[in-house]
Order: sequence, then C-alpha cells, then structure tokens
Amino acid sequence: MTAWQAEQLDALRMVRRHLTEIKSGRREQLRASAGDYLSFRQDLDLFLAAHFSQVCTRTCYTNNRSACCGKDGIIIFFAEVVINALVSSEEALDRLMGVLEQPNAGLKCVYLGAQGCRWQLRPAVCALFLCDPAEAEVFHSNAHLRSQWSRFKKREKKFRWPDRAVLFDDLEKSFITAGYESPLMYCHTSPGLLRVKRSAGIVTAVSRDQNRSGHPFR
Repeated sequence: MTAWQAEQLDALRMVRRHLTEIKSGRREQLRASAGDYLSFRQDLDLFLAAHFSQVCTRTCYTNNRSACCGKDGIIIFFAEVVINALVSSEEALDRLMGVLEQPNAGLKCVYLGAQGCRWQLRPAVCALFLCDPAEAEVFHSNAHLRSQWSRFKKREKKFRWPDRAVLFDDLEKSFITAGYESPLMYCHTSPGLLRVKRSAGIVTAVSRDQNRSGHPFR
C-alpha cells in the first residue's frame, strides 16, 4: 500500500466510523447540505455524457492512455470522501476499502476499474479534467459549449474555494469538531487555501483548542 492509498483508506475509515456514530437525522442533514453540489454534479455529468463521452472513451479509456487517471496522482478533498459515502451503499464502500488495502501494481489510479471509476460520485478533479485534444475537438467550432464549460468550472469553486462559506469547508469542520483529523482536509491544511481564507477575512480553522467536542483528534 502506498502512502497515498493509506491516506485515502484512513479518510474513508473515519468517515464511515463517524457516519455510524451519528443519528440518522444528522446523517440526512449532512446529505441535504450537499444537495446543491449533487445537483451541480448531475448537470456536469449530463453535459459530459452529451458532448465528451464518445470522444474520451475513444481516445483515452479504450486505448489505456488517459493522463487524468495517473497512479497516486489525484487530489481528493475530504468532503468528497464524505459526500461519496453519503450516496453509496455499504457494499460499495466495502469494495473501495478492499481496493485501497491491496497493492496497486498497475500504472493507473487504484480507483479505476474495468467499468470506470469505482466511486459512486467520482472526485471533482476527475470529472472536471479535459485534455487539450478533447477540448479542441469539441469546442473548436462551438463557443457556446466552451462558455458552458467555463461556467461549470466556476460553479464548482463555489463549493470548494473558501473565500466565503463553502460546503467543503463546512463538512471538514463538522468532522474536526467531532474529533477527526485528516491530511485530506485541505480547507484546513492547505497553505494556499488558508491564505484564501485569511484574505477573505474568514476564520482559518477549527484548531485543537477550538475542538468543541472535547475529544482528541482520532
């Protein structure tokens, strides 16, 4: 198991643990808080399926050339682990854990299986990756589609970029308050994102002293 796999596995374990600790009503609240993000991802998937599915399948996936699925190279936010757990079955999460626990002998992402990504809701960095040739083929004569794509990328930042109250930051805070810590909590650990918070006048983190639950980080 690589260090990247270990971080992913640890994050998934703590998410599953906390979701079993909380009441069902609180779990539903967490899922409801992600409603706008889930709508965004549905819109994005429809756009990609309509305009890029055939292009990307033909040029990358079937030829095993995809640069977006490089081994241990995907930046996944902790909040994405939470959201994926909220929309996945326990059996699906068991399979993800099983994959992470095994050595990845291939050159591609451990999450990439024969049918594509093993996540129910794949990470945003993957969904929003388009290689230059694919963009050129689809957008070269269609400025409207290019404009739509730009709007999708801006829309995603409203959930992740912490220059205001954003979903990804809020989900991290809810787990930090419950006593959990993960290097995937980029809204609270990334120097760049912490600078964004400071520039926006936003409190940068829930520190150990601010951990309202009173529990040490697990």
